[in-house]
Amino acid sequence: MRNAFLLATALLFSAPALAADYVQAPGSSLVFAGTYQGEVFSGRFPGFRTTFAFDPDNLADARLDVVIPLASATTGNADYDGELRGPVFFDSVKFAQAHYSADTFRALDDGRYAADGTLSLRGISRPVTLTFTWTPGEQPVLTGRATVNRLEFGVGSGDWEDTAVIPDAIAISTKVVFQPAE
Repeated sequence: MRNAFLLATALLFSAPALAADYVQAPGSSLVFAGTYQGEVFSGRFPGFRTTFAFDPDNLADARLDVVIPLASATTGNADYDGELRGPVFFDSVKFAQAHYSADTFRALDDGRYAADGTLSLRGISRPVTLTFTWTPGEQPVLTGRATVNRLEFGVGSGDWEDTAVIPDAIAISTKVVFQPAE
């Protein structure tokens, strides 16, 4: 009996640590920014949803999943919003959502992390790396940045393909507040 207890205890402590599972909590944001004819614009996706499995000591088991409803995109300018959601940019009627998924994570030298994942937007999937900081706690926070080359996804066709009007590179930033998944 004692040997069985010792064996069970040894197995328990030798098992790999599993990443903690989190879901997005209120107070989170997903923002994009660029320029239009030299003027800075920004917008947000208020309806995005994130799940995350993360333990900084066990990056092999980390997983990030973000669902972005494209019809929720807003810049606060009705003209921009209509165009942005329309067929030339997001085409949110045909492509209701974008999806970002990452399962490869790296620790960077400066205390940040990198999530190497795939963004699927307008039926096109491309690799995108999100660099982020992780603030642990009762409600941990991921604060991150990425760059998306919009033309790789067909965002902005016709006259909007001119990078002198809108640059190809669009900056993405996010702050996701988490709570433990139930």
